[in-house]
Amino acid sequence: MSVSVVIPCYRSAQSLPSLVARLMPVLQDMSVRHEVILVVDGSPDDTWRTAAELARRIDGVRAIHLSRNYGQHNALVAGIREAEFEIVVTMDDDLQHPPEQIPLLLAALEGDHLDLVYGVPHHEEHGFVRSAASRTVKAGLAGALGVRTARTISAFRAFRTRLRDGFEELSGPHASVDVALSWATTRVGSVKVNMSERVQGRSNYTPRLLVRHAVNMLLGYSTAPLRAASYLGFLAGIVGLLLGGVVLWRFATGDTTVAGFTTIASMVALFSSAQLISVGLLGEYVGRIHGNGMGRPTYVVRERAGSFAALDVPWQAGDVSAPARAGVGSGSDER
Repeated sequence: MSVSVVIPCYRSAQSLPSLVARLMPVLQDMSVRHEVILVVDGSPDDTWRTAAELARRIDGVRAIHLSRNYGQHNALVAGIREAEFEIVVTMDDDLQHPPEQIPLLLAALEGDHLDLVYGVPHHEEHGFVRSAASRTVKAGLAGALGVRTARTISAFRAFRTRLRDGFEELSGPHASVDVALSWATTRVGSVKVNMSERVQGRSNYTPRLLVRHAVNMLLGYSTAPLRAASYLGFLAGIVGLLLGGVVLWRFATGDTTVAGFTTIASMVALFSSAQLISVGLLGEYVGRIHGNGMGRPTYVVRERAGSFAALDVPWQAGDVSAPARAGVGSGSDER
């Protein structure tokens, strides 16, 4: 078995050295060929400087610097496409995913029963609001996108690298690794792992961003909103027929008065609302088609650092001052 660990990095200049110092001995102890790919997603701090330094000084670590902030999933796609080995492990950069738990994910992939394994925490590590929002989003994705395993999705995952062939044509700014993986396999499992509290800073995935991510997934990978608009129009039509029946009944019984203007105004408002919602949804889809037609990229790589042929050599914990090696990527101003 050989392993590529892909880590999207954003505002993690302080946590990356500790993460790599814990990760490399774990991979070395498993006696597998390995590489660590740090994908810096246009971070405004010194994250790229730190990642590039680690890549220059530690064999088996390389860094990719994206030209701007594209989002976590876009950064993951960039790293996954760079992976050279047969298993890809993805994890966060904030030490919430302990590197020591990686062997549990890899053990679940032994044999030929599963292609994709998610690490599910024994205990929820987020606050109540964030956790509730996350569970709601996953439930919605499970129903609307038909991803049966959505409730077990996490950013701590391991899968066979060949699955990326299922989304090699993925393009555009709205990427979702989990939806793309669901196109390639249904042999998905999960294992219970220990998660840690975030050591530094705070998560960029607020409830608002989680909802926005869910909306992006629904509009980018599902026609469910269009069906919902159709159902809304059908419901508005039923309500309109009922109100029309009431008006006719009152007219037939002689109860009709000038006050019927209120009923007419309500019906107009109801139908207008349904029409505007439907037009808005269609506009979102047309806008996304237009954006993809313009050729908006999923990501653009600015520069690379580190060897592009991972080496299977001994590594000592804390060896972040090892001699620099050849193979540094193109044109960094910070080298």
